[in-house]
Amino acid sequence: MDSHVGKFFDSVGSIFRGSDTLPWCDRDIIAGCENEVAEAANEEQKNESLMRLSWALVHSRQPEDVNRGIGMLQASLDRSTSPLQTREKLYLLAVGHYRTGDYTRSRQLLETCLEIQPDWRQALTLQRLVEDKTRRDGMIGMAIVTGAFGLVGLVAGGIIAAASSSSSSSRKK
Repeated sequence: MDSHVGKFFDSVGSIFRGSDTLPWCDRDIIAGCENEVAEAANEEQKNESLMRLSWALVHSRQPEDVNRGIGMLQASLDRSTSPLQTREKLYLLAVGHYRTGDYTRSRQLLETCLEIQPDWRQALTLQRLVEDKTRRDGMIGMAIVTGAFGLVGLVAGGIIAAASSSSSSSRKK
């Protein structure tokens, strides 16, 4: 019984946490990628290392890392040498924007990725996550608005009841 209750609260909590299936990256991995970039022997190795660093940054739990990754990817997008490389960078940008909560931009980038390769599973999976998150946030927003209107109605009803109660007592005197 306790395990069922725990699972219930975990599933309800996941609605508010917005858990997803994307991997996370920690500071140690980012530091390792930064060292790779610094130690790259040639331009090709440096570009590959920068892609790994960008991947690590947009998968970080730290907003400043994610934003740094987004900036790096945007700056390098014009230097893409193939549709595959463009697709990868657009996907990582979509991950970064998803992590920052900019679901509209993430969705736009994913649509562009899927124009390049319509059956790309990673992009399709992230697209579902974006849609789920947008839908979930919309439901939470509607619940908050409904609750706020309910609270306003309750307070207004209380004020009206108190006012009518005091006016009827003053008429009796």
